[in-house]
Amino acid sequence: MYKNIEQAEEFACKFKQIYKPACGVDVAICAPFLQLESLKNELCDTNVGIGAQNMHFETEGAYTGEISGEMLTELGIDFVIIGHSERREYNNETDETVNKKVKKALELGIRPIMCCGESLEIREAGKEKEWVGNQIRKGLDGISMKEIPLVTIAYEPIWAIGTGKTASSQQAQDMCKFIRDTIASIYMAETAEKVRIQYGGSVKPANAAELLSMPDIDGALVGGASLVPEDFLQIIEAK
Repeated sequence: MYKNIEQAEEFACKFKQIYKPACGVDVAICAPFLQLESLKNELCDTNVGIGAQNMHFETEGAYTGEISGEMLTELGIDFVIIGHSERREYNNETDETVNKKVKKALELGIRPIMCCGESLEIREAGKEKEWVGNQIRKGLDGISMKEIPLVTIAYEPIWAIGTGKTASSQQAQDMCKFIRDTIASIYMAETAEKVRIQYGGSVKPANAAELLSMPDIDGALVGGASLVPEDFLQIIEAK
């Protein structure tokens, strides 16, 4: 929840001045709802995708304060983040609502970025894989083999978000590998290789290259470091 509309436009103008598309690297900016149209307009002549940070699973109804996927498609939105840890913690997001939102996004042609991750308490109890595995299985329930390559999975250890702490590259790799293995157990190994798995948790220019060098980390879900165009660009170029 950063930047007003004017600030978002300034960011977009600055970013497109310094950004040079790289082969094999996809870039998207996921912003608050009010800034989406401005970003879409400012970046329309680039290959930068635009995503929302949440959506509702119903088309319309008595859901005051919510935004439907249909409203996002009207703006031509490419991606939507679903089940971010902050949504789960502060807005009562559950694996069941995450699943409904993933299905709705796919139905509308919006590519979901489905988040998963464990708290420090769960990790210290040695239950992180059980927890994350359940999030993956419940979140993807009913998603077909044809649809799953359209879903991005973002692993975000909750204990490394906004704290300045970062999972080691090996910790991140181990969990992302576990996520891919879990997807393979639901579908098949060949299909799991097609799924993009991101790491998100205090990703910044100083650690991006090492994290992104891991074999099962296909990209980054960037938080605070994405607010400064030059920092965001360094992370993009680290891949």
